[in-house]
Formats: sequence, structure tokens, C-alpha cells
Amino acid sequence: HVDPLLESMANASPKVVMVTGGTGLVGMAIKHAVDQERPPHETWVFLSSKDGDLRDMEQTRAIFAKYKPTHVIHLAARVGGLFSNMRSKVEFWRDNIAINDTVLWMCKEYKVQKLVSCLSTCIFPDKTPYPIDETMVHNGPPHSSNEGYAYAKRLIDVQNRLYKEEYGCNFTSVIPTNIFGPHDNYHLEDSHVIPGLIHKCYLAKKNNTDFVMLGTGKPLRQFLYSLDLGRLMVWVLRSYDSVDPLILSVDEEDEVSIGDVTKEIAIAMEFKGNLVQDASQADGQFKKTASNKKLRQHLPHFQFTPFKQAIKESVDWFVSHYDTARK
Repeated sequence: HVDPLLESMANASPKVVMVTGGTGLVGMAIKHAVDQERPPHETWVFLSSKDGDLRDMEQTRAIFAKYKPTHVIHLAARVGGLFSNMRSKVEFWRDNIAINDTVLWMCKEYKVQKLVSCLSTCIFPDKTPYPIDETMVHNGPPHSSNEGYAYAKRLIDVQNRLYKEEYGCNFTSVIPTNIFGPHDNYHLEDSHVIPGLIHKCYLAKKNNTDFVMLGTGKPLRQFLYSLDLGRLMVWVLRSYDSVDPLILSVDEEDEVSIGDVTKEIAIAMEFKGNLVQDASQADGQFKKTASNKKLRQHLPHFQFTPFKQAIKESVDWFVSHYDTARK
């Protein structure tokens, strides 16, 4: 059974697809999608930070000279949780601006046929009507807590349009919602909500202690399983050719509360102890609903992995890779 979403690019001329930041959560998910059905005329290269410093133009040039990519998926970024973003706004700005400048310039220099960059929903304006859609990216300032990172990411959309206008480059970007899955970062202080809760639940079960959820559990999020995102990213590379960004998200009615996420993780972990709320902790934004209407116009029948199943697979992966997972 060949996944119709992943049918190889139409003409069979040789392709070299280079993925920057290729060893993280999204990179590994793309690798999983490609491994299901690897067309003979495609070579995929997954870069890690060991391959060179993408902030540096000459090191980046050397990487492009070595692999000569025809297509690039750009995932590499300096990322961190809420608190490191608040502490180091200048560093998040400088590093991400530098990475994006070198990667996009080299894609132009090496006549890359298609570049897909990965943005984040944190780039959207803080004060905005919901649901958010792709036309709203520049309608107001992002939340001040991570403005260094958010503005640097937002500028990729500007760069894509400028490169297309001046050089005819086929550059585009995607904006996924909250991603989770195997190979995530499970650091207890500096991770996103699902991997942080998975790690906490694992320790609570192991140590016979309470499983504590910070905040009221009421905020709603659209969680996107990384293996679904991996398939969608390959589809975008092959089939989506507009310069305008594309939101990759589950449907609006599939928003889940943090409280329900916590319960699903406890069930998947077979945690039998006490589930405790610490309502003294801040909740963050109540909702950030994004519209996937544009995605659905292209892929009306795409089926996302059911949330319960995706959480179970993610928990099982963490438990079986506990010693080597990033934490």
C-alpha cells in the first residue's frame, strides 16, 4: 500500500532533499514518512548541528557544496521553552536571523528548486480574532514573552516573498500548531506541555508520588502528532507551490484541554496514583485556535491520527527510550 500523500515527485529526475535540523522532533518524523516509501531517484540528507554551524555563511556554503541539494526543508532554529525565550530575547533573535539568512541565501546561490521553511504559531499577533488564518501573520505584534524568536521566524515569510520577486525562487513556509511525538525534548523545565507531562507522569509512577499538573487544565490547544506532520511536510515539498504560508493543523473541533491531555497521558502510562492540580501556576493563553481551512481545500480527506492513539504511541516511545531521550 503506497500512501497517496507521499507519491514521489512527478518527474523522475534525481533529487537531493536536504533537511536542516533533521535530527529533532519534526526531522525524525519526516524521516519516518520517507522511510515508508523511498523513491529510487530521491536522496534524503538529514543534517544535525554536528554538520556545521548554520549561523556561519562559510560553514553553510560548505554544507551546500558537499550535498548539492535540489530541495531543502528548513527546520533548524534556536528554540527553547517560555523561560529561556524570556531571558534571552537578543540571542534568540540574532541566532535565528543568522541561520535563516545563510540558509535562504545559499538556497538561492545553489539554485535550489524548492525550499520549505517551518514557522510556528507563536509568530501570530497576540491580540487577534479567532480562528487565526494565514493572512493574519503580520497584523500586530506577537506576544512579548518570545518576541525575539517570533519576529525572526515571521521574517522568513517576508524573505520568501522578496526572493520570489527578485530571483524567482520557489520558497514557501508552513505553520504547524503544537507538535508532539517520538524524539521530542522531555526536559522537565524547558519543554513543551505534552513531553513535559509525559516525563513527569513517568517519574510519578516510578517514585509513587502525585502527578502534578500546573495551572487549571482549562486552556485549549490543537495538538499535532509529529508523524502526521512528517507526512504533511513531504506533501508540501512535492505539491504545495504557493509562496504564502500554510497552517498545518488538526480541525478546530479537535482542540483538547490541557486537563484532558493530562488524563490521557496518565491512562497511557497506566498511572494509578493521584492526579493533582496546582492552580496557583499561570495558565498561559486560554486558546490559540488556528484555521486549517486552506489545508482542507488541498487535502479534504487527510486523516489525522486519533489523539488517544497518538498519546499512547508517544508515551510508549518515551518509556522504551527513557535512557536516550532528550531530557
